[in-house]
Amino acid sequence: MTDISAERSLRFLVLSSLIFLQFISGYSDDSLSSKNGTKTESHSPSHSGGNTVSIVAIICLVLVAAVLLSYFLFKFWQKKKREEQYARLLKLFEEDDQLELELGLRD
Repeated sequence: MTDISAERSLRFLVLSSLIFLQFISGYSDDSLSSKNGTKTESHSPSHSGGNTVSIVAIICLVLVAAVLLSYFLFKFWQKKKREEQYARLLKLFEEDDQLELELGLRD
């Protein structure tokens, strides 16, 4: 069961990374004119404002991805810890039953 959830988390992480990379390539400064060798330089205020908005959007996406990754890792850690405690509990009761049988307290 844990393998399935870990695999789903990994698939989600890869999918979100690929989507994020598509956004980054869409925000690049390369234009069609630069591919033809006639790159025009424009330093207008509207261009730099759009660049700032894209940087802020990318930073927000990275922060959201980091928070989601941390959340899933925390839940995975909690689940593993719970399973270890349950295994210890079962082992404790198993040893207790063997002790009772050895002492002849139970048939």
